[in-house]
Amino acid sequence: MRRIKIFISSVQSEFSEERMMLCHYIRTDVLLGKFFEPFIFEEVPANTFPVTHVYLKEVEQCDIYLGLYGNLYGYEDEEGISPTEREYDLATLLHKSRLIFIKSIDEDNRHPKENALIKKVERDIVRKTFVDIEGLRTSVYASLIRYLEEKEYIRWKPFDASCDNGATLDDLDEDKMKRFIQMARSKRNFPLSVETPPVTLLTHLDLIDEKMRIANAALLLFGKKPQKFFIASEVKCVQFYGDVVEKPIPAYQIYRGDVFELVDQATSFVMSRIDNWVGTRSEGENAAVPTHPELPMDAVKEAIVNAICHRDYTSNASVQVMLFRNRLEVWNPGVLPYGLTVQKLQGPHKSLPANPLLADPMYWNGYIEKVGTGTEDIINKCREYGLKTPEFHQEEDFRVVIWRAGEEQNTPKRSKAIQSDPKRSKAIQSDPEKIERLIGLIKEAPTISRAELAERLGISERQVRKMIDGLRAEGRIVRRGGTVGEWIVVER
Repeated sequence: MRRIKIFISSVQSEFSEERMMLCHYIRTDVLLGKFFEPFIFEEVPANTFPVTHVYLKEVEQCDIYLGLYGNLYGYEDEEGISPTEREYDLATLLHKSRLIFIKSIDEDNRHPKENALIKKVERDIVRKTFVDIEGLRTSVYASLIRYLEEKEYIRWKPFDASCDNGATLDDLDEDKMKRFIQMARSKRNFPLSVETPPVTLLTHLDLIDEKMRIANAALLLFGKKPQKFFIASEVKCVQFYGDVVEKPIPAYQIYRGDVFELVDQATSFVMSRIDNWVGTRSEGENAAVPTHPELPMDAVKEAIVNAICHRDYTSNASVQVMLFRNRLEVWNPGVLPYGLTVQKLQGPHKSLPANPLLADPMYWNGYIEKVGTGTEDIINKCREYGLKTPEFHQEEDFRVVIWRAGEEQNTPKRSKAIQSDPKRSKAIQSDPEKIERLIGLIKEAPTISRAELAERLGISERQVRKMIDGLRAEGRIVRRGGTVGEWIVVER
């Protein structure tokens, strides 16, 4: 078999040690050496060809362009372009596979043209960062193994299809399977009936093999205790008072259960801890009271579903849902499929689930779509809400950032609802002693949060919110600076 040729590109003087290490490592590794042949310019014997002819010819002949970028831009030709950028541009033009590794040390001293090159790369592909030679070697190894998997030079079953878990049918919950069928029939017209035996359902979903061994996905979907087999399949949810990770922490929960339970529990955690503007019964006593949560529930749920469905279940890390004062972040241990970038997530793209046997049942139950619209839906829902465009980041983990609304954006709706509901105003004024104590606490600490007020007053955050809404409607307090601002007491 012809070896896969890797062209290693960088400013030679900045990465001389790293270039030699990678060449030696790739050639001598038991697995990588069987598939890859690296090239570096230092090994080219003396010849009469111009330097530019040699390196561009090697780019044309390579299968993979591997770029090491740091702080130096390097020699510039008569057009002001470095060899490294020329090589990258040619690899892009010829549709070569590109693996980029950026050294993240002394970035403030990075050459402006190198910064521009890195920004150009980041618009095209996913890049990895490293800080030392050992970190670079580990990242390159992982990327090359992934390349072999994606190109199917090496094959093994994905995690969700593996049956090497020792589980039996007794580890699955038959009631969960029946509820799944009921929901799937109502959501997607699922073809099987509720009376379908468990083995038939599992066979239909490819979750059991001919030897009656249970796939990992079956345990995550219908297991009595999924975390008995996969400890890290839990979801950690945490709320912070401010915009950074710091104590004290007002709320922290670890949720366990099947994937459907994890999605519902984590979504409820977020939705119960954000503001929810309540209207009035304008259509009569029997009409439903209109509500408007601060964040669109569909977007929150979609971000959590994506994290649970597409995460790397071989990792010891858990999905993390972190609610800050100004944003929601959802982290999952995983990487985007080969060829998919965070930029491509913002438009139409192929659906490439990391766990296809897990994704299919979640589709039937209405939790995800098969057409790769999840990230687009998150963006569209947030924009319809008038929120800042969500962000997607691929680093060591994949991260979704949904921005919360500023206080000033929602104040008019809240005040109007309060003023038009006399029953609610009366309820807010029912404890004047606590109201005066609240005002005193605000005077002492204008940046105090609702959670801190609730703790100091010995009441719930919901009660605090009602009291603040009433005081704002009466003009006794105002908010300045949005979510990161402060309260101002208006002296009478």
